[in-house]
Amino acid sequence: MTEPPKKKQLSTLGGFIAGGVAACGAVTVTNPIELVKTRMQLQGELAAKGQAKKVYTGLFQGLGTIFKHEGVRGVQRGLIAAYVYQIGLNGCRLGFYEPVREGVNMLFGYDVKSQQVSINVFAGASSGIMGAVMGSPFYLVKTRMQSYSPVFKVGAQTHYRNIFHGLSTIFRTEGFKGLYRGVDAAILRTGAGSSVQLPIYNWAKGLVAKYDLVDDGPGRHLIASAASGLGVCVVMNPWDVLMTRMYNQKGNMYKNPIDCLVKTVSIEGPMALYKGFVPHLMRIGPHTILTLMFMEQTMHLMKKFEGVL
Repeated sequence: MTEPPKKKQLSTLGGFIAGGVAACGAVTVTNPIELVKTRMQLQGELAAKGQAKKVYTGLFQGLGTIFKHEGVRGVQRGLIAAYVYQIGLNGCRLGFYEPVREGVNMLFGYDVKSQQVSINVFAGASSGIMGAVMGSPFYLVKTRMQSYSPVFKVGAQTHYRNIFHGLSTIFRTEGFKGLYRGVDAAILRTGAGSSVQLPIYNWAKGLVAKYDLVDDGPGRHLIASAASGLGVCVVMNPWDVLMTRMYNQKGNMYKNPIDCLVKTVSIEGPMALYKGFVPHLMRIGPHTILTLMFMEQTMHLMKKFEGVL
């Protein structure tokens, strides 16, 4: 008996493009929230608890303050750098997740479609780390552009006119190595977040399907995405604080992420690792929801384009 032909899979390039486009759509909406989160994470840096003046006290107060003093362009600082970063990060994270997961499943003798939690976590972390390394120079520029304010100064202040000016300035003054300042913190942060994002999304989607809570479609994707966003934020926020400070520093205030962790906790207390948590959740929740919902559509379009539907 002749075996039926194997169903064609979306190419890795197709998955990369679909993931990158989906993430860019999401970041257009969430970039202003990311801006507030960055500044909240930097204010009071290495100042004893209670001694730092708080310019930004919350998400909406922060957005209002920035809009009032810096206008619409101020609210969307670093957006182009965020686009390029998202293409690199999520193109890898969403585009390489399935190939890595299926490859490891085959390596250990499982069916390629098998949902092994440990393998899913490994695939999520691996694909996220690939994206973090690829996108690190752009996140570096984005962080420095977002931390800069002509009115209220938090953290080290570096003024770049645009993404190209930022990259060229860093390369000229710090060399190629300077473009990857803080990449070790990025690997820890993104590996932690990516290891839970898609596994929680797939677990939640499967749970909703198992109990038939919502029909397959946008509603199911929304619930699974919301669960994924909450999990990612809880796991990733401490590493996000460390990465923001590593990227934004001038000179060598921190030798590495562990040095940053020790200094931050010893001077500001453990809760400093959760600075900006609410804006982070308000950003990563909608960002994760929008990215994964857009991804369902962009993956579908890429499959049609490649003729694998």
